[in-house]
Amino acid sequence: MTRVATHGNYQSALLSLMNAQGRAQQAQERIDSEKIATDMSGYGRGAEQLTSLTSTQARLEGFISTGEAVKARLSAQDLAMSRIYEGGNAAREAIANSLAAGRIDNLMVELGLNYQTVQGGLNAEHQGSYLFAGGQSDIAPATAATMADLTAAPSTAATFANDTLKQKSRIDEKTTVETGFLASEIGGPLTEVFRNIQAFQNGTAVTVGGVTYTPAGAGTLTGQPDANVTAFLKAQMGELDKANAGLTNQTAKNGLIQNHVETALDAQENQKTALQKMMQDKSGYDPARAITDLQMAQVAIEASAQIINSLKSTSLLNLLR
Repeated sequence: MTRVATHGNYQSALLSLMNAQGRAQQAQERIDSEKIATDMSGYGRGAEQLTSLTSTQARLEGFISTGEAVKARLSAQDLAMSRIYEGGNAAREAIANSLAAGRIDNLMVELGLNYQTVQGGLNAEHQGSYLFAGGQSDIAPATAATMADLTAAPSTAATFANDTLKQKSRIDEKTTVETGFLASEIGGPLTEVFRNIQAFQNGTAVTVGGVTYTPAGAGTLTGQPDANVTAFLKAQMGELDKANAGLTNQTAKNGLIQNHVETALDAQENQKTALQKMMQDKSGYDPARAITDLQMAQVAIEASAQIINSLKSTSLLNLLR
């Protein structure tokens, strides 16, 4: 026979009250988080699968973050390449317009400004680093500030400070893409044209396409051009066309990489959405059910409290007084 005692009744009522308070707290946490539990221990057998899903989600978010950074860099490279092309194309137009006008008085001034546009594009920065410097991203790759500086260097290659390390980016589990370009590769041919024009202006013979053009002296690129100057400038226009075409190909390559990265990002975003839904199905808790659980727990708390209160008047001590 079970013994009835005031102490036992109090203990049972108190235990019921504590359990009801625990259920109320758990229901409130589920309402706040909309999840079954706040840590893996609360999921029981489903914890292992949730841990795997969480790990997958972390890797996926890492790739998305990398992809966004690569996308921004590629966009900056596209703008920089467009600026370089703008300088090269403007130089070609300056020569063509001067020859058409029969006067090249201001040609060197125009070309000097066009070169600075090219150099500005080659030294473009993104998030504090030079885009086309290779591994030496803290050093400006195009070192010649003016066309005069170009001819002061022993060669065109000597005017570039970039190394040969091109940036690579891993955009998903199996794909690593070479996203970097080097200033010497995308700007070398254009820089060579500007250097040859300045050398000719300085009075130095220049060989283009196997043909050597010898100026009458320093400062010949002014006034009305003679046949020799005209032939030299037309040859340089041809070299500018080649250089600009090469730059266009490089820009197109950058665009193809952009498209590839954006496609990968779209796929990852879709995968992220599907993964979040899967995790929600595994870990989520119906808010309406959580509210019902809270209400039921509160009723249990009130009932337990009333029982404890009523036990005060049912104690055997009251009968012995």
